[in-house]
Amino acid sequence: MNNLNQITLLGNLARDPEIKYTNEGLAIADLRVAVNRKWKDKDGNDVENVEFFNVTAWNKLAENCANNLKKGDRVIISGRLNHRSFDTKDGKKVNIMNVIADVVAASLEYSSVKITGKDDIINNNFNDSNDNSNNNEIVEN
Repeated sequence: MNNLNQITLLGNLARDPEIKYTNEGLAIADLRVAVNRKWKDKDGNDVENVEFFNVTAWNKLAENCANNLKKGDRVIISGRLNHRSFDTKDGKKVNIMNVIADVVAASLEYSSVKITGKDDIINNNFNDSNDNSNNNEIVEN
C-alpha cells in the first residue's frame, strides 16, 4: 500500500527567513507563511481568515531562501507535513506540525522577478521585444 504526505502552499512570507546552521554545518531556514482564505457568509458579507504555517528548508534551498526572499514575498511551497511532540517540564504534551519544504518558489502573480542562474540560462533572451513593461533583471552568479 502506498502512502502520500504532500502539501502545497501559496501565500506570503510573514517575516524574513531565519537561517541557522547545525553543528555539522547544514543550513536550516525557518519561514513563516501566511495563507489567506476569503469567502462570503450566509448573509453575503465578506469574511477572511489567515492561517500561518511554519516551514523548514534545508541545505542549499535554505541558503537560497535566506539570500533571496524577504517578508511579504509571495511564495509557492511544496513539501511534506512533519509532526513533532514533546513533554514540557511541567508535564504538558506539546504537538508541533510544520512543513518540510522540497520546493520554494517565488510567485510572479503580483510581483516582478530577479532572475539569477547558470551561464546557459544567462545567455537566453528572457525579454519579449514587444513588451516594454518587463522589468526582469538577469544577474550571473
